[in-house]
Amino acid sequence: MAISNTGGMKRRPTHPGEMLREDFLPDYDLTVTRLAEALGVSRQSVNELLRERRAVSPEMAIRLGRLFGNSPEFWLNAQRAVDLWEAGQALKKEVSRIRPLDAA
Repeated sequence: MAISNTGGMKRRPTHPGEMLREDFLPDYDLTVTRLAEALGVSRQSVNELLRERRAVSPEMAIRLGRLFGNSPEFWLNAQRAVDLWEAGQALKKEVSRIRPLDAA
């Protein structure tokens, strides 16, 4: 049994790095250095994430969830949404050629 999902998201989902940069850092009055220290990671890792050049890994999701009091799933779901949207955009023409099967 299949459930049709023809709507699709028109815009790219918000990257977790943008969420950190625009919402979390100002709300908690954090700098890149202070965030990196609090997470126990390098400034470069944090900077690449904030610039949306790095994806949130499961390890980073655990660290972020602990620091901000939310769940690792929050961060991974945000990353998953971005990854799926980007893959869908990259494969749009190829996928459009696939014909859905009908249940017997």
